[in-house]
Amino acid sequence: MGGAYYLVFTFGAGMALGAFFSLNLWSSVRRMTDEQTPWYFMYSSFMLRILVVVLGFYLVMAGRWERLVAAFLGFVLVREIMVRRLGRKPKVS
Repeated sequence: MGGAYYLVFTFGAGMALGAFFSLNLWSSVRRMTDEQTPWYFMYSSFMLRILVVVLGFYLVMAGRWERLVAAFLGFVLVREIMVRRLGRKPKVS
């Protein structure tokens, strides 16, 4: 029974990582035009996002592939929700 709790926890942690990644990416793209060196800003933002997400997955999985899969599913679910909510808005004619 303890294994199910861990999977629920890792699913939630994956959702938190997905929210961090998606919101940081959205914020970075919106702020890119205000930067003097947009390539440096995007590169450093990308490295920060990847570092946090990979480290988060590593810590959450604790050597178990089942936990990694649960965290990844949570990550992908939040990504899809964010794309639908923050994606392109339909043009009103």
